[in-house]
Amino acid sequence: MYANDAVVRVRYEETDQMGVVYNGNYYTWFEVGRSEFFRSLGYTYAQMEREGVILPVIESGCTYKVPAKYDDEVVIRTRIKNLKGVRLEFAYEVIRKEDGELLALGKTVHAFVDKSLKPVNFKKANPKVWEILQQCLKGVS
Repeated sequence: MYANDAVVRVRYEETDQMGVVYNGNYYTWFEVGRSEFFRSLGYTYAQMEREGVILPVIESGCTYKVPAKYDDEVVIRTRIKNLKGVRLEFAYEVIRKEDGELLALGKTVHAFVDKSLKPVNFKKANPKVWEILQQCLKGVS
């Protein structure tokens, strides 16, 4: 299964009074992971939007294992977990780069829709990118 790694450094503003990353920031990192995942395939969210397709989050979750702290470099490992119909599910691992410790596991589920939020058959709308996404499930990129 193809995965892409994006790296971010924890900024002071992302931490709470205890110096621990605030839980909501993981969802921002998931977005970074998704954007970089598409970019690694030679396709961007901006291109998709120009083609009239958007990917709103319709479900999300995160399991926190070990806290990330200020100035940690973290890897957001992103892969496709499921691609079916008008739904696309991503899985994430957030890993501290320095020691490889797993900090969190996450998921987001998205729907392929047009700008009026009507479902889009992305397989028909962009068969080339659909096939690339299918190959990511099989471990080929």
